[in-house]
Amino acid sequence: MLRNRLLATLFVFMLLFLAACGNTTTDQADEKEKKAEPTDLILATTTSTQDSGLLDVLLPIFEEENNVKVKTIAVGTGQALEMGTKGEADVLLVHAPKSEEELVTSGDAINRKRVMYNDFILVGPKDNPASVNGEDINAAFKTISDSKANFVTRGDDSGTHKKELGIWTAVNIQPAGDTYISTGQGMGASLQIANEKNGYILTDRATWLAQEKNLTNLQIIVEGGKDLMNIYHVMQVNPEKHDMVNSKDAEKFVDFMVSSETQNVIESFGKKDYGQSLFFKYTE
Repeated sequence: MLRNRLLATLFVFMLLFLAACGNTTTDQADEKEKKAEPTDLILATTTSTQDSGLLDVLLPIFEEENNVKVKTIAVGTGQALEMGTKGEADVLLVHAPKSEEELVTSGDAINRKRVMYNDFILVGPKDNPASVNGEDINAAFKTISDSKANFVTRGDDSGTHKKELGIWTAVNIQPAGDTYISTGQGMGASLQIANEKNGYILTDRATWLAQEKNLTNLQIIVEGGKDLMNIYHVMQVNPEKHDMVNSKDAEKFVDFMVSSETQNVIESFGKKDYGQSLFFKYTE
């Protein structure tokens, strides 16, 4: 009899234990289901940050740390800034300082911070039909124009396009004609067209290094000039002027981009594959 009672008691305890385990599993499942869905953040940025592969490294880190899903819109800097003026993006990562300052002055952007830099370079056909040489980018543009060699322009109001137009203005030349080929596309696609058309083109170094192996007809022609620095800034779209933006996560993204951890990732990006950094940390 005693033995039967002990068995019955043990059986009851086993049932209670299994029930408790079941409740724990259910609670854990419920807790997992209760975990907040990631919030959406719209990043408008230049194509060079995408074409170089940098965003493929940085964004997963930010998303994991902040439970945020970043929607990247990679366009020319001009278009990215326009999205900012319309409140169509939450945060901007661009490289046209003068135009950026205008956006801050207009009140459309706030919290603008310097993030990184690389430089612009002039690449062109390996046979160098215009016989361009030296480090003077202005002289190089004039020589190309005089020689009637093909010149490929992005023509998309991007930061690179703005830089190119500034050089043409500096040498008092308004490029036109069949040899001035406008792509209306991003940096990577424009480099491919220059490769096909045997043309010269201004590019950021990061995109060039990332795609050089596919650009078999091109080489670096001019580099190293002090006036060829290419500076990137990050900034929030102003929530006081555009009340639909995700300002909370935009501020987190700005802080993330200038953090020491992210800056170290930026500094090391590309070294393994290309033997040099594609971008350099440049915070204020």
